[in-house]
Amino acid sequence: MERFAAIDFETANGKRSSICSIGIAILEDDWVVDSIYTLVRPTPNFYTRWTTAIHGLSAEDTKDALCFEEAWESIAPKLKDLPLVAHNSPFDEGCLKAAHEVYDLAYPKYPFYCTCRLSRKMYPFLVNHQLQTVAAHCGYDLTQHHNAMADAYACAHIALTMMREKEVDTLEALMASCYSR
Repeated sequence: MERFAAIDFETANGKRSSICSIGIAILEDDWVVDSIYTLVRPTPNFYTRWTTAIHGLSAEDTKDALCFEEAWESIAPKLKDLPLVAHNSPFDEGCLKAAHEVYDLAYPKYPFYCTCRLSRKMYPFLVNHQLQTVAAHCGYDLTQHHNAMADAYACAHIALTMMREKEVDTLEALMASCYSR
């Protein structure tokens, strides 16, 4: 199977650029070969009660963390030339693009795939297509939902399960198999 990265972001407030934690699982041949979890100090370091209630992080947790630009500097080389997969990729890709824009960084146009969209095609019978529901259907016990690392691992498991079920080796082939007639 191809090498790819499952990625998840948590945000501090309603702005997509307010990334406060990053979770990444890099997979190769069905195995996690690298994982990255880091807290990020959003600019400004402002959290809404609503977001803190979801993921449990606050300004106190990230006051000494690296800003996105500093954190991404060490992460980006590990993702070079890798396709990315996220559950609800429009959110995660939007966060990544917004943070790149805020810090005036060139965006490398990562190829993004979405396990949420794919799950709607593959598992239309599920009561919903939220991460924890799809993960459970795929045999993954997501016990720390909204922890970026836990969510990235769940997404990785979902992607691998779908690829095995469709008997494909790439995320692109998975997408094609789900959307072909």
